[in-house]
Amino acid sequence: MATLPLSRLLTLAALTLASGAAGFAAYQHWWAPEPVLRTVTRSELRAQGLPNPGVDPAADPDAASDATSNVASDAAPPARTVPATLPDIHLNDLSGKSHALKEYSGHPLIVNFWATWCAPCRREIPLLAELRASNAASRLEVLGIAVDFKDSVSEFLKKTPIDYPLLVGEDDGLDAAQKFGMELVLPFSVFADSSGRIVAVKVGELHREEATAILSAVRRLDAGTLSLPAARDQISQTLRKLAVERAQTPAT
Repeated sequence: MATLPLSRLLTLAALTLASGAAGFAAYQHWWAPEPVLRTVTRSELRAQGLPNPGVDPAADPDAASDATSNVASDAAPPARTVPATLPDIHLNDLSGKSHALKEYSGHPLIVNFWATWCAPCRREIPLLAELRASNAASRLEVLGIAVDFKDSVSEFLKKTPIDYPLLVGEDDGLDAAQKFGMELVLPFSVFADSSGRIVAVKVGELHREEATAILSAVRRLDAGTLSLPAARDQISQTLRKLAVERAQTPAT
């Protein structure tokens, strides 16, 4: 099996903890032309009993201002910004062939960052495959980017086949995530329109109702019946509503 430097292995361990946190943390979303992400402060993580940092999209401009002061006072890393369009990323597929992310542009696209050891990531796979199949008319493509070992992904696929394209970030998957403005959190899904504009970033496990709402806005955006700011605003309001409904639903 391929080996990674100790620092990268420690980072992957941190990703495991962060992905678990994404299952219960109340992530909120800010859909601006250049969405602002803030780094969760160490004091917040201590309050949740978590030892490692994750990323939380700011809910509103005031929250973004608070985030700036938190970063300064708590010595956390500076906040990153989600780019307006798909970034220039090159990663290998399982055969070792390099692919540019922009090869997959020209139609609606979901870029899903995941790992074999991430339980919410594994739960998303059937939904992502179904979304790709049910949206074939709009040429929706789903691209999985595994922040994982190539051998681990190959072994995983023997038991869980995936029919959408996969790239493996064994050495530079974390760098690819950072180019999307993201830090230590898995899974996350990026939705782009046919022009390669980033319309939404969903942090944490993707749910069917969320995907349906986002893809509906993307289709209207591609058809020219909805502006980009209006699409982002519509998505933001819908996801907040869905998050509240899930929080109020008793666990079974």
